[in-house]
Amino acid sequence: MSIAENIAKVRLSIGQAATQHGRNPASVHLLAVSKTFGAEAVIDAANAGQVAFGENYLQEAIDKQQVVQTLRPDLALEWHFIGPIQSNKTRPIAEHFAWAHAVDREKIARRLSEQRPPNLPPLNICLQVNVSGEDSKSGVAPGEVLALAEVVATLPGLRLRGLMAIPEPAEDVESQRKPFALLHALQQQLREAGIPTDTLSMGMSADMNAAIAEGATIVRIGTAIFGKRDYAK
Repeated sequence: MSIAENIAKVRLSIGQAATQHGRNPASVHLLAVSKTFGAEAVIDAANAGQVAFGENYLQEAIDKQQVVQTLRPDLALEWHFIGPIQSNKTRPIAEHFAWAHAVDREKIARRLSEQRPPNLPPLNICLQVNVSGEDSKSGVAPGEVLALAEVVATLPGLRLRGLMAIPEPAEDVESQRKPFALLHALQQQLREAGIPTDTLSMGMSADMNAAIAEGATIVRIGTAIFGKRDYAK
């Protein structure tokens, strides 16, 4: 199947899942994860109406953005950085992306805010939460989300949009839903504390339905759109 056909299929699945759980399909946005795929694949997806693209590898992403801009300067795409953020990456992320999904430390947030170019709108931020308590996973602990959110919400170069999580894989839907339900509850906690947020970035190909059931507003889908990745390239 072509990338355009794959996108249509994924959008249909999103719509069906949203409807099944009493949600408006328009409330769930598709983020096409284009890491390891070239500019041509991004352009094919854009030609099918996709606007938002997620990238994990910084230099690859910036190179890809430049190629897409050269080949198709008419495209107004929205680039999301969804990988872990180290201190030495904050400036190029602040300069080249509209969103950063994996902020989990005050230091990183402050650097992104200070380094956001003044001619650009504030950088949209999601706080990454370690909802499964895995030692190997990045993310702020659930009990520390509110304190970090209170700081990030005050930074002038940023706009706190919500929360992001990558839970531990689970086989059955009920087990998949639990960490997503926790993330949703944490978002409600922020709202009750007077911190408005509108985004839950959660759910990938294997657990998208469970995420949508628990309120996902952005689902991050890669393989189902672009095909299997070849990390050896």
